Amino acid sequence: MANRTIEMYKIRQLIRLSLEGRGSKYISAAVGISRNTVKKYLTLLRGSGYDATQLSAMSDEQLLSLLGVAQRPQWSPSQRSKALEPLLADYVRQLRKNRGVTKWMLYEQYRQLHPNGYKSSRFMDYLNLYMGKIRPSLRVVHKAGDKMYIDFTGKKLYLTDPDTGAITAVEVFVAILGCSQLTYVKAVASQKKEDFIDACESALHYFGGVPQAVVPDNLKSAVSKPGRYESKVNESFAAFAAHYGTHVFPTRVYSPKDKALVEGAVKLVYTSIFTQIDKSVYHSLNDLNEAIALHLERHNNHPMTAGLPSRREQFETLEKDTLQPLNAYRYDPLDSRITTVGKNGYVALDYHYYSVPYKYIGKKIKLLYSSTRVELFIGSELICQHARSYQKEKYVQDPAHLASWQSGAASMWDPTAFLQQAEEISEEVNFYLEKVLARPEYPDKNLRACQGILNIGRKVGASRLVNACKRAHEYGIYNYGIIEKILKSKADFMDEDTPQNLPDSSMPDHDNIRGGKYYQ
Repeated sequence: MANRTIEMYKIRQLIRLSLEGRGSKYISAAVGISRNTVKKYLTLLRGSGYDATQLSAMSDEQLLSLLGVAQRPQWSPSQRSKALEPLLADYVRQLRKNRGVTKWMLYEQYRQLHPNGYKSSRFMDYLNLYMGKIRPSLRVVHKAGDKMYIDFTGKKLYLTDPDTGAITAVEVFVAILGCSQLTYVKAVASQKKEDFIDACESALHYFGGVPQAVVPDNLKSAVSKPGRYESKVNESFAAFAAHYGTHVFPTRVYSPKDKALVEGAVKLVYTSIFTQIDKSVYHSLNDLNEAIALHLERHNNHPMTAGLPSRREQFETLEKDTLQPLNAYRYDPLDSRITTVGKNGYVALDYHYYSVPYKYIGKKIKLLYSSTRVELFIGSELICQHARSYQKEKYVQDPAHLASWQSGAASMWDPTAFLQQAEEISEEVNFYLEKVLARPEYPDKNLRACQGILNIGRKVGASRLVNACKRAHEYGIYNYGIIEKILKSKADFMDEDTPQNLPDSSMPDHDNIRGGKYYQ
């Protein structure tokens, strides 16, 4: 199904929030799917006969099977709304053009046309919405440990090059906890996702814990597709939130009240921090952030208006203990790539090769990788992972993958088959082929070299092949080319002390060895 990785992530978030006792309305807003879909999934899960622990332990494929094909339900307006909506434009025209026309008169017109239509209150709601009137709203009450609001300031700070005097603008990130209003501020080079996520992580560590949700404005670094009711969070920021066990809950477009708290914090940052920073010159981000930290502490420790304690005091008293613990490890950003598993059972990433279970050979898989790890997915299913390698042309192999390859590959490219053939000839030949297979080369190249060595052995006989492998081992060279050269020159017949016109052990260890005729 489309967007399968994201859908399964949302389903697992739904299960987790349900276990926390959250209602369908909260889950719908936090996860980003409709309440009807939330209710549908919860009904299916509760009726499945499995408890919460069993559901959490299920694989993605098992959950998909349990839920069926989880297509997004299409919203269908009711018959009443379908009947009313075409009339609204004319009703508004009458109100504005015709003297003495009231909303109640329009409602009576509507009920004459549609006796079974909406009641008056619902009719007035539709009419007011169509006219663009602002409906009354309640003051937002912020629960302790619930949300962290984040945004960038509109104004910028500046760095000055000490040598040239060139001035560079930098972005300023602001985060504020909803209940205590404890604030964090950091200057970063840009609003790109790397700097944005780094600033978010710094904020969590400054607060010493993780709120239930992070509320960004519709920044490109956080939201790939904003919406009035459902915004699409980009993969990088969603992965960051998952790492810290929190949810991303973007503000709604055209809903300034959603971000009123952080916008208020930005104004206070201008007053308490920017005015002080502007008095000095800074040459690096580190210097600038040290100065920001100094003024930030003064801001957080200053008593609030209306006789309220400082933000720091309110945080220590009300909010600190309600935050979730930090992840023990810093977030390592993941990039993604789609690739195909090679016939040798490996995938390539920046000229490094990582093994994959045999059954996925030839299939397209998704790589998620960071500076320290590589994760491989089929659909939403994690099939294996490796530590990231930086050794040139390094082959990173899980022995279990090799075992699956050996048990499933009844072909000429089975390394076990080559080693078994070598063992039947002698221990020396088996040892030599093990060395060939262990080379940090493309695996198919090593297998082809083994095939060539065994084939040439069939032509010259086992005893000559054994001697050639011994001689090549003395040189410390493990490839088909050196075996062929030894046999052609009959060096396998010579005593160890006999002078030989053969390369020494510094000869390149590869199969691309040209004969003398190549240069004639």
